[in-house]
Amino acid sequence: MTREQYILATQQNNLPRAENAQLYPVGIYGWRKRCLYFFVLLLLVTMIVNLAMTIWILKVMNFTVDGMGNLRVTEKGIRLEGISEFLLPLYVKEIHSRKDSPLVLQSDRNVTVNARNHMGQLTGQLTVGTEGAVFGHSVETPHIRAEPSQDLRLESPTRSLIMEAPRGVQVSAVAGDFKATCRKELHLQSTEGEIFLNADTVRLGNLPTGSFSSSSSSSSNSRQTVYELCVCPNGKLYLSPAGVGSTCQSSSNICLWS
Repeated sequence: MTREQYILATQQNNLPRAENAQLYPVGIYGWRKRCLYFFVLLLLVTMIVNLAMTIWILKVMNFTVDGMGNLRVTEKGIRLEGISEFLLPLYVKEIHSRKDSPLVLQSDRNVTVNARNHMGQLTGQLTVGTEGAVFGHSVETPHIRAEPSQDLRLESPTRSLIMEAPRGVQVSAVAGDFKATCRKELHLQSTEGEIFLNADTVRLGNLPTGSFSSSSSSSSNSRQTVYELCVCPNGKLYLSPAGVGSTCQSSSNICLWS
């Protein structure tokens, strides 16, 4: 043994030793350990519940790699199948149904379709309700028809109704009557042609009856059954009691009242 080793061994043996040394345990014990286990268990239960809820939502909503439920994301856009309900405004560029299938829009009240320009101003509006279709602006269509066994009615409650076509407007009733009524005046005007009435019988009701200026023929007018159709210079029609010759001139005083 060398000198250095002897001195080191002698110093270690001379160190004082504690007779009653206390040992302190290292770790978590007691109520802290129980709380830790409880929080770990609670976290594990929460993770299991969240995982189960996520799987249930994916199953109910039918989530797939192509979309969700009846909503499918395709290369051309979004494809929606079945009955869908939109609670907020829907902004799309084009809506069309499947081939050989109709496109149905349903509402408990009205269905309104608006068209706006780039500034947000309303340029066209279509409202479909219980009383029919209401157009906010002009309508251009090749065909308008009613349902079978139903009447077709075109009405403008507060403004005028205008039908225009460069090659003519044809209104026909194959198996019924054609009626045109108005509150004030009904104008039939042809700027370059003529107005042609082609029928077996042409009736003009409620025409005023002119009277002769002489009082001697007033008693014979009460028994008159045949009348002559006359026209005033302003186009007004009236009836004049028929005679051997024309009586329109003698009863033309009715033209002064018009």
